[in-house]
Amino acid sequence: MLNVAMFGASGRMGRAIVALVVESADLRLSGALAAEDDPQIGHDAGVVSGVAPVAVAITSDPLRALADATVVIDFTLPAASLAHARHCQARSVPMVIGTTGHDAAGRAEISRIAGDIPIVMAPNMSLGVNLLFKLAELAARALDPDYDAEIFEAHHRHKVDSPSGTALGLGNAVARGRGTSLEQSAVYARHGATGPRPRGAIGFSVVRGGDIVGDHRVIFAGPGEQVELAHHAQDRSGFARGALAAARWIVGRPPGLYSMMDVLGL
Repeated sequence: MLNVAMFGASGRMGRAIVALVVESADLRLSGALAAEDDPQIGHDAGVVSGVAPVAVAITSDPLRALADATVVIDFTLPAASLAHARHCQARSVPMVIGTTGHDAAGRAEISRIAGDIPIVMAPNMSLGVNLLFKLAELAARALDPDYDAEIFEAHHRHKVDSPSGTALGLGNAVARGRGTSLEQSAVYARHGATGPRPRGAIGFSVVRGGDIVGDHRVIFAGPGEQVELAHHAQDRSGFARGALAAARWIVGRPPGLYSMMDVLGL
C-alpha cells in the first residue's frame, strides 16, 4: 500500500486524483495540502473531491501533509512546488510534479533536488498526450521544414500560464525532431504586418475560454498537404490516472529527474 500525499488537493486536478486514490486498492491518501487562504482548509479531502470521507483533512502545513507519505503528487503553483520539493528532499520522499509554468531557475532547482530524490516531472501526465509528444517528434524528424509546424492549444478561462506546459512540450518535441531548439524557432505572437512566416518556425496559437479541459493539436502544413496530430481531453481523469501511474512507478527508483517517457518506457 502506497501512502499518497496530494499537494493542491482542492484544485481541479487534485480533486480528480484524490477521487481515484480513494477508489484504488493499492493506494491510500495520507495527506492533503492547499494554500493557506483556501476555503477548503479543514475539510475532509474525500468529501471535497466528491467521494466518501477519508478522515484526511486538507491542511496548509506541508510538513503535516507529508508526515506519512510514501510519495507526493504536486499540482500547485511554480513557487509553491519548489518549496514542496525542498521539503520532500529533506525527508527523502519521492515526488511527482505536474505543476507547469516554472522558469529556467525553477527547473534548474528541481533538477538539483532530483540529485537527492527521484522526481517525475512532466508538462502533462496524460498517457495519450505523452504518446502525442513522441509522435510529434517522429513527424518533425520525417518532414522537412517546408512543412510549417503550428501548435494549437485551448484551455479553460482560469488557466494562468500561456502557452500551456503541454504546448511547450509539443514545441520541444518538434524542435528535437528537427535537430534545433524551441528557443531558436518559437513564434508566440503575431500582430500587424508580420511579414512572411520564417522557414522552420514553430508557431503557437492559444485559446482561453469557458471550461475547456484541454485541447492540443500539432499541424504540419506542407506543400499540397497537411498533417495533424491531436489530443482532446474530455475530463481530467486521463491526467489523474497518468499521475498515479507515475507515483506507482517512481517509488523505489534511484534519485534522478524522470519524465513520463520513462514511466511509459518510450
